[in-house]
Amino acid sequence: MKKLIQGVLFGIIFGFLLQKGGVTKYHILEGQLLLVDFTVMKVMLSAILVGMIGFYFLKEKGLAKPHIKAANLGANIIGGLIFGLGFALAGYCPGTGAAALGQGNLNALYYMGGMFIGSYVFAEFSKPLNQSVKNWLNKGEITLPDIFHLPERKFIFVFGAVLLLALIVLSQF
Repeated sequence: MKKLIQGVLFGIIFGFLLQKGGVTKYHILEGQLLLVDFTVMKVMLSAILVGMIGFYFLKEKGLAKPHIKAANLGANIIGGLIFGLGFALAGYCPGTGAAALGQGNLNALYYMGGMFIGSYVFAEFSKPLNQSVKNWLNKGEITLPDIFHLPERKFIFVFGAVLLLALIVLSQF
């Protein structure tokens, strides 16, 4: 029950921050897809940067433990294409769709309905997918520091600097 309450509280805070960041507005999401408004990218890069550094320090203090999932590239590519298509057609992703609905954007109801139907279809086909698609280009439990052959601390410093530079460049738009 404690984890459920924590999840609900985190979800409320996450939705509040998405709304305050402006990424629940359809015209902002559309602007990102058309590459004329980079608000969404700036919010996401900021979240990645803060989360990456924060998680690293929590892990170092023994307060967090990573749960690394297998890098199933075939499934990730197919899932990314389906996600991207849905995002392009609906103008929402799961977080922004739920937050938009929470702020009263009734057009998000269609998206949320489609998301639930898609989740159901995926669940129905998950067993055969586990035996096929999830084995395509499976790289196992690998992290970005592993890929770049860098110690985690050095990777975070370098990647953090790259993200910060990207945020500085995007702030000009």
